[in-house]
Amino acid sequence: MNKVASFEVDHTQLQPGVYVSRKDAVGNTVVTTFDVRLTAPYREEPLSSAVLHTLEHLVAVFLREKSDWGSRILYWGPMGCQTGFDLLVTGETTPEQLAPVLREAFEFVVNFKGTIPGAEYAWQCGNYRLHDLKGAKEAARRFLKVLLAWTPEKGVYPWRQEN
Repeated sequence: MNKVASFEVDHTQLQPGVYVSRKDAVGNTVVTTFDVRLTAPYREEPLSSAVLHTLEHLVAVFLREKSDWGSRILYWGPMGCQTGFDLLVTGETTPEQLAPVLREAFEFVVNFKGTIPGAEYAWQCGNYRLHDLKGAKEAARRFLKVLLAWTPEKGVYPWRQEN
């Protein structure tokens, strides 16, 4: 069986930040998958399902509707481990190119007021009551500090070392 590359990342050393997880050729274009890691696995608590869900809605709305990246965004969704998100974009893209729009997206969450988009009615979402805006804003505040201090050197995965 082939190893999944992300399973070779040393998650005990992984820090919050933005990483290129993989690049895939799809027809004549490249899809870049980013690991947007909000918490340090095993050293910080994972995000609750309600916080992840709210961040999923708000950041997706920002990326697709309020940023210049809307046409390049293929997917923004939570990781099962509840420590971050996968972001898929079209084109050869670096974390340096992506960092500014992520800062804007998380500022959007921190400053958001009102009803969470896509969470007003049952027909809009599979679990529209599972949200935590206050918790999402706090998680966004913490991650915004990471993004403001982020440098390309911090965007290198800690690969597992063979024993």
